[in-house]
Amino acid sequence: MIIRSKAPLRLGLAGGGTDVSPYSDLFGGAILNATISLYAYTTIEPTDDGKITFQMPDKGISETYDTTLALPTDGQFILHKGVYNRIVKDFIHKPLSFRLSTYVDAPAGSGLGTSSTLVVSILGAFVEWFKLPLGEYDTAQLAYQIERSDLAMAGGKQDQYAATFGGFNFMEFFDKDKVIVNPLRVRQQFQDELAHNLLLFYTQTSRQSAKIIEAQAKNVIDKNQTSIEAMHHLKEQAIWMKECILKGETDKMGEILNFGWTYKKQMTQNITNPLLDEIYKTAIDAGASGGKVSGAGGGGFMSFYCPGISRYAVEAALQKFGGQAKRYEFTQEGLKTWTQN
Repeated sequence: MIIRSKAPLRLGLAGGGTDVSPYSDLFGGAILNATISLYAYTTIEPTDDGKITFQMPDKGISETYDTTLALPTDGQFILHKGVYNRIVKDFIHKPLSFRLSTYVDAPAGSGLGTSSTLVVSILGAFVEWFKLPLGEYDTAQLAYQIERSDLAMAGGKQDQYAATFGGFNFMEFFDKDKVIVNPLRVRQQFQDELAHNLLLFYTQTSRQSAKIIEAQAKNVIDKNQTSIEAMHHLKEQAIWMKECILKGETDKMGEILNFGWTYKKQMTQNITNPLLDEIYKTAIDAGASGGKVSGAGGGGFMSFYCPGISRYAVEAALQKFGGQAKRYEFTQEGLKTWTQN
């Protein structure tokens, strides 16, 4: 028997950072994101050899342990172990023996929610294996708890829900980890136009998002008004973006993205740097009407709205930075699991 799962990565389109505590707890957050045709994959092969093996075939690394109720959360497979420990603790109550392999279509630190999406994918495979009674909200919330509470990794709340639900979603965040996911009915022609015009560019850099997020949280705790006001504006941006996408007013995207970029940089230091600023300016000079850095900032992917046929000129202008434009489509489905006997 082979158990498989895949969960889509996401593009954060507006409101980024307002899903992070304590801002979301104090003021409420709002995010608009959409999943794309890049995925985190998981395969579980049950065994009877009393071993637990984790593998990343693309990186050529693996770790093997004697089966146990709880694995040490260190090494290369922290996320994998965190999911295993929680599954055994909450549902199975006995050691398991298996081989688990994962693969992600984008590198870690790229700003597309890779870590959280991988947790959702791994969790989904275990849910499929044992037919656990978890709905979409249950799965996303458990993935969030594993990453943020069990493993003490800093971050927001949007990625786990995006990966689980899929599609275009307007998400609202409240105190005590309450999340409401509002799926948006976006016409296919608007999705196609947006995918054509929204250039996704990998800067060939990565970043430690946890440090940026921790600094952002500290600014809220310290009542840094510049940072807090910037987050208020980003929440407004999410509402503005929702209206734009639902009405199909795609050529307003650049203006909305540029509005968000202006305030995103005021949330905390290290969201941008001289390289990212130069990339942004180069894209605008070549015809883009606005853009943003993906995720917490500091590196990874950037996206630029390129009206008309300007994406080709923008793509050519960005070649000098040695990065790569990534083709994608928007997806409607979130986490998918299946079993091959």
